[in-house]
Amino acid sequence: MVTANRLHTVEEYYFSKKLREVNALKAAGAPIINLGIGSPDLAPPKSVISAITESLTDPTAHKYQSYQGLPALREAMANFYQTHYKVALNPENEVLPLIGSKEGIMHISMAYLNEGDAVLIPNPGYPTYTSVTKLVGATPVFYDLKATSNWQPDLAALEEMDVSKVKIMWVNYPHMPTGTLADQKVLKALVDFAKKHAILLINDNPYSFILNDQPSSIFNIEGAKEVCLELNSLSKTFNMAGWRVGMLTGSAGHLNNVIKVKSNMDSGMFYGIQKGAIEALNSSKNWFNDLNKIYKERRELVWKLATALNCTFETNTSGMFVWAKLPTGLSSEVFIDQILQEYHIFIAPGTIFGSNGEGYIRFSLCAPKESIQSAINRVL
Repeated sequence: MVTANRLHTVEEYYFSKKLREVNALKAAGAPIINLGIGSPDLAPPKSVISAITESLTDPTAHKYQSYQGLPALREAMANFYQTHYKVALNPENEVLPLIGSKEGIMHISMAYLNEGDAVLIPNPGYPTYTSVTKLVGATPVFYDLKATSNWQPDLAALEEMDVSKVKIMWVNYPHMPTGTLADQKVLKALVDFAKKHAILLINDNPYSFILNDQPSSIFNIEGAKEVCLELNSLSKTFNMAGWRVGMLTGSAGHLNNVIKVKSNMDSGMFYGIQKGAIEALNSSKNWFNDLNKIYKERRELVWKLATALNCTFETNTSGMFVWAKLPTGLSSEVFIDQILQEYHIFIAPGTIFGSNGEGYIRFSLCAPKESIQSAINRVL
């Protein structure tokens, strides 16, 4: 059987391939320390585990669930935005629970993109923006993020581009992989840019509570709801990556378009996970303080590891990664393969996030302090 032409436009996800190699080394007895993947190793709040356990005996737990999630879940998501971002959302029609925000990227793209449309994608940025764009037959158009501009979009350069075919623009702040926080003036200018050119501007916002004292939403920008959507997730904030709970927020009109796709793609989120998510979203600020204390200690150790590898890095960043610059002239992928083979430490190469990631590597903070210290000891 001949595969669809769209498969010729994408390759298997980097981590899907690379982890097979890493796991093969593990199986052969290599003591691998994995600092490449942003999969939280810490547990969710205990109350979340209790909520899902208690929900299993509910007579509705095993039935199909609403495509839009439990009303109580939408209410909890709206309250979460009001409490932490000072953003008012109508839980009836401005909040859409997702089975993970990654799926939301596909839902949005299918709702808005035709073949031949163009999509503005950050370089470096999350690889899924590019792969989904290609899978739906649209054309990725990359805009540069560089260290010299603190990994912020260059508005002047954007205005010089031909954006006549652009339907969607992806932004992601706090930024992955660099950890850079959004410049609010730049965000305001991006909202104005989207209005001027009739572009749907989407902020992917899963890292705003990790090592960040001032979480923000794109909806803090006046008038953003007219042209913006925002993806968010419980994966990083509450250590629930495998539970697959995300959310899409924005105007009712935009969300209704996405629901037309989503309701044909899944049959609702498992009841117990929704109950656990409600409990997580109602967590006190002590949860964030305790979580960030752990990540801060880990980050300081990763800084030591990066220094031992002769890398440089910024310290005023957020998120669960450290973005580090290699010594001049070194290839990211060659370097991480050397570290994997020589020290049995897995680090992500910057090139998987785009051409502007060449010369950089990304460390994950999703490993115990003892493991990071062991990595330091191996290198020294």
